[in-house]
Amino acid sequence: MQDTQGSAAPAGSDAEAAAMRRGQLVPVRWRIFGFLFGIGFLAYLQQRSLTVAAARIIPELHISQMQIGFLEQAFVIGYALFQIPGGVFGQRWGARWTFLGIGCLSLLAVTLTAMAPLALTGASLFVMLIAAQFLLGVSQAPIFPVSTGVFESWFQPQRWALVQGLQTMGLSLGAALAPPFIAALMITIGWQKALLWTAAPAIPLYLWWAWYGRNSPREHASVSQRELDLLQDTGAEQANARLSLRELLEILRDRNVLLLALSYLAMNYVFYLLANWCFLYLIQQRGFSMLEGGWLAVAPPIAAGIGAGLGGVIASALFVRLGSRRGLRLTPLLALPAAGVLLIVAVHAANAYVAVAVLALCYGLVELTEGSYWAAAMTIGRSNTMAVGGVLNTGGNLGGVIGIPVVAYLSGHGSWTAAFLIGTGFALLSAVAWLGIDASRCVGSTLPVAHHE
Repeated sequence: MQDTQGSAAPAGSDAEAAAMRRGQLVPVRWRIFGFLFGIGFLAYLQQRSLTVAAARIIPELHISQMQIGFLEQAFVIGYALFQIPGGVFGQRWGARWTFLGIGCLSLLAVTLTAMAPLALTGASLFVMLIAAQFLLGVSQAPIFPVSTGVFESWFQPQRWALVQGLQTMGLSLGAALAPPFIAALMITIGWQKALLWTAAPAIPLYLWWAWYGRNSPREHASVSQRELDLLQDTGAEQANARLSLRELLEILRDRNVLLLALSYLAMNYVFYLLANWCFLYLIQQRGFSMLEGGWLAVAPPIAAGIGAGLGGVIASALFVRLGSRRGLRLTPLLALPAAGVLLIVAVHAANAYVAVAVLALCYGLVELTEGSYWAAAMTIGRSNTMAVGGVLNTGGNLGGVIGIPVVAYLSGHGSWTAAFLIGTGFALLSAVAWLGIDASRCVGSTLPVAHHE
């Protein structure tokens, strides 16, 4: 059988034109995507807000920078530990109710973080903040494995990298909004109310999803027969709701899955370095004020969002032209080493504004690869996409588990350059791992899988 090859025809164009003729301007699958885009946007707004609020939390609660690192670490540990269970849970119970549960738990976690200082002080307060951040990590862990499974059911294979890249763009936009949004709110209403403002929009969004969202196109009453036929023609598979322990162990032993997770681990050291620490780096190392640093810290995540969206387009085009094995591999092999070089350039830049621009370009290159990673998880996982996505994101978050205390320690001692140079090494490692990844081979198969397009 041949490696995945694509069609030159624009995927889904006939179905979309038919939908417009019937007055349905947006096909249902893109409405479903809109929900997942919004869920990812809010998740990253909530995640990144603590790092920005740290500028006020440190003096007000008498917490050290290293302790802020421990709070971020608590989130990442909870996030990493529940990736695989979250993916398995999503396969068994479906995306519709899994996302509603995520919304309830994340709302509780953000509220606890903001309200804890009103009742607690000292060590008990710090323990509660650790617990709240751990809960936030647990609650948000299933978002991307489960989103990946939804995309596998609702979109054609040649669109997988595109929708993954576009969703990642939403995450980056949420992260981009966090510094100026939280910084401005902290100045006017304090950091606690600022955090609560990140939770408020989640309530109507998750309730609306529970009403409208469905696990697959066949379950949705608004999906036309034309759209159903389109998705059936692409070989879309239902999630394996009866995933067994034997099948899970087979996923965990699969060479391509493990290499993909290792590469994502290395890449995510760089991701967490730029996503979590850029704001403090600009204030502490480059001498910007809190408000100016907040606005300048918008540049890297905006560049990351543009990179993620562009990367999805590029990976989809390469998927169609070169197949899943070569097409999904090419972007990471080029972008990740370039990002590693830019980390060195940024810390040695004499001009602070040049450093911001270089960091933004570096972040954009890192996120250019997201569509390739997640589309590879889908081509490898198929009916077990959520579980494979959980393994992938476990690796990614281990990059944070490793990186956050390293960066917290080094930055706390003024050694920002060392933290960035370590990132260069991880960027090169993540690219090298892609040389051994064959995204055309499904878990448990020794032969390439021909995906229908």
